[in-house]
Amino acid sequence: MMHSGTHPLDDRSVDPQEVAREAATQIAKKTGVAKHDIALTLGSGWGKAADLIGETVAEFPATQITGFSKPAVEGHVGTIRSIRTASGAHVLIIGARTHFYEDHGVRRVVHSVRTAAATGAKIMVLTNGAGGLKESWGPGTPVLISDHINLTASSPLEGATFIDLTDLYSTRLRDLARSVKPDLDEGVYVQFRGPHYETPAEVQMAGRMGGHIVGMSTALEAIAAREAGMEVLGFSLITNLAAGLGEPLSHAEVIAAGKDAEPVMSALLASVVAALVAG
Repeated sequence: MMHSGTHPLDDRSVDPQEVAREAATQIAKKTGVAKHDIALTLGSGWGKAADLIGETVAEFPATQITGFSKPAVEGHVGTIRSIRTASGAHVLIIGARTHFYEDHGVRRVVHSVRTAAATGAKIMVLTNGAGGLKESWGPGTPVLISDHINLTASSPLEGATFIDLTDLYSTRLRDLARSVKPDLDEGVYVQFRGPHYETPAEVQMAGRMGGHIVGMSTALEAIAAREAGMEVLGFSLITNLAAGLGEPLSHAEVIAAGKDAEPVMSALLASVVAALVAG
């Protein structure tokens, strides 16, 4: 249900970019960091990466910043953190993700990404926990996103805004990630609306369309990041075989698989961020 009038982005007369700029100003004030270089959205299984990237300059609940909603899902964090790497780069960590299935509207889904761009970030790293269609991907496998199929029937772009998505998930950044871990596999991410898991038939459809990973986030955020002029790197942590390919799915098992893989994923992501800063 929409909570009309209680949120700045629910008012259609408000420019969402203006709300993002206001949020970025608040982040600069709270962190004392005038400009961030890279931003990361940490999905299920990726949360510990923030501790390994560098020194935390500031951390606070995302809800203290205009436009951010409280996370609806247990296992999702809800904080914003500013980190300084050893080389002096500033990384913005977003632990608060609004999912499309929460029915707050697509503006709120992509607000974090627009805010990251407004803080000056030129690279957006989007991570998620997702189901895999390749049998060789066991739970805990990290996979690069090479492209996506957006099945939400929505877009963060408003009006006659035409954005080229040819190299949406940057080839350059994927190559940099592989310089850290050469055997990283990649695949096409399919965003479903959720919050129910996909049916086995829907998973088969995703595979026939050219998909390898199924989930409920990331695609809309990536489009907004590209609109904002950022380079996008996408990572999925495969938490389970998609429906119909293995055991029945449960949210608790997905969270558990994410927790088990977290140390390895986090070390990988921290090394990739170091490469992105240097690259």
